[in-house]
Amino acid sequence: MERTCLPFLLLSTLVYCSLGQGGASLSISPDRSQFFKYETVSLSCEVQGNSAGWRVKRNTFSGGSSDCGGKWGKPQGSSCNVSLIPSDSGVYWCESGSGEHSNAVNITVHDGAVILERPALPVTEGDYVTLRCRHKRTPSDLTADFYKDGSLIRTETTGEMTIPAVSKSDEGLYKCTISKGESPESWMTVTVPTPIPSPAVPVLSMSLPRLLCSLLVGSPYLLVTIILLVKGCRSRAQGETRVPRKTHQDQLGDRVEEE
Repeated sequence: MERTCLPFLLLSTLVYCSLGQGGASLSISPDRSQFFKYETVSLSCEVQGNSAGWRVKRNTFSGGSSDCGGKWGKPQGSSCNVSLIPSDSGVYWCESGSGEHSNAVNITVHDGAVILERPALPVTEGDYVTLRCRHKRTPSDLTADFYKDGSLIRTETTGEMTIPAVSKSDEGLYKCTISKGESPESWMTVTVPTPIPSPAVPVLSMSLPRLLCSLLVGSPYLLVTIILLVKGCRSRAQGETRVPRKTHQDQLGDRVEEE
């Protein structure tokens, strides 16, 4: 495999994994995992390429596994709208005709007066996350206690708790209470993004002759300089050849003539 393809392949792999096994993801609107009785939720299959053949499915404690459009929900292409009742609580996902499936989302339909609003899908480490304690009939800006794994972690007079940069240690089971009631517990998953490694620096694999040729072609001034040096060496060699060197006897004869 060529090194230049490495970043592109890594990016494609990360995008594929984030969508699920079949290259699809389930989105939910509104984006939360807890709902009051008779609220409406829209579930959509977001598919890479053609979404034909994908459908929303669920598994509940009372009804087992079934498709949208049977005894529950109104299908619209690869989406499904559901008017919720407590028996609709369960796990929802997208599935293709060949058995490929997306991520799963847990939905809880509460018959009481208080729910905890949090993102339905897993959050990524570093994200800004807001948890909201909501009452069915009164305004949401009520003093609320927020619990994680059964322990009180914060009291907020606005009814909201924010985590500016969520970390893996924030993963856990959350609930909230107000004077008028308590929400069901809800698990928040925090994922750690996989870093993309920097591509290795390509090693220069070139023979010396090819390297010299590349340098010469890429540097016209260097090429001209070498040509001039070669010409100068040749001219000097030719000059030395044309003027014969005097022998020892010739030098002696010159000395006698001078005397």
